[in-house]
Amino acid sequence: MSRILLLIILFTSASLHAQEKTAPKPLYDDPIYHGAADPVIVYNKKVKKWWMFYTNRRATLDDSSGVAWVHGTKIGYAESTDGSNWKYVDTLNIDYRPDTGYTFWAPDIIENKGIYHMYLTYVPGIFTDWNHPRTIVHLSSINLIDWEYESTLELVNEKVIDASVFKLPDGSWRMWYNNEKDGKSIYYADSKDLHEWTDMGKAIAARGEGPKVFHWKNKYWMIVDVWKGMEIYSSDDLLNWKKQEGRILENPGKGVDDQAIGGHCEVIVNNNRAFVYYFTHPGRRKDEPAKRNSFDDKRSVIQLAELKYDDGIINCDRDAKLTVKLKHP
Repeated sequence: MSRILLLIILFTSASLHAQEKTAPKPLYDDPIYHGAADPVIVYNKKVKKWWMFYTNRRATLDDSSGVAWVHGTKIGYAESTDGSNWKYVDTLNIDYRPDTGYTFWAPDIIENKGIYHMYLTYVPGIFTDWNHPRTIVHLSSINLIDWEYESTLELVNEKVIDASVFKLPDGSWRMWYNNEKDGKSIYYADSKDLHEWTDMGKAIAARGEGPKVFHWKNKYWMIVDVWKGMEIYSSDDLLNWKKQEGRILENPGKGVDDQAIGGHCEVIVNNNRAFVYYFTHPGRRKDEPAKRNSFDDKRSVIQLAELKYDDGIINCDRDAKLTVKLKHP
């Protein structure tokens, strides 16, 4: 090999390496309210970019009366070409607003036959406590921005949140959600068409919220936010779930704004790798907690880590340097 050719190869390799930037910490901070949480990520085929949708909590609200700042929320969205670098765009246009001070939480979005379907937690107002109804509504869209109301799901009761929808091997659909009246355990419902749903009862007895179901390494997995990190369950049939020992995202990280526990996540399986997008409250770190109900206490950001699989167990090093470039479907 000639000296000139070797120099060209080395220069090209160095240039490519320089272009591969490590994912930032935090990954994303909503520039309006600084309260991004509960992310879900979808590839927008029309604009050829990844879109992240999230609960847009109002952390900047100067109110210490309770949890009003977690209410009155819209759904924000940001976009990215690679899944690593995100830019704020706007909030969604959702045509379901029957109550003054309507509240939108924790969307889950799937695409089927060119139509996008959102299953969204709806709260009928702005409240200072948690003692109010919550339902899951079905909306549809062709552009991921403008959403039309389809129905309010008839589930086990009217105190349900955090839908996670997954397509079953037979082509039907299953939704997991949090039943707050039953100790915040995880329930599920089935549908053949994404419109009519039949509640099937309890899926797992554990207390938690924000279930996320995905397929990876020839198994089905469910990650559940248990407010002290994430518990992980595995299944071969999407009905019988086995909890693994040990949680992920429980111990503090070292990156910027990553010293608190990880909460309500999204998992993207891409090119045989699995990435977990989660949120943290940076001001709720155990060693230096912020003043209760202060901006620093309420503020939340989105973080990113990679899941690793070892002998049937999923683990996660939130401090590992991470280069991400999601491939387009």
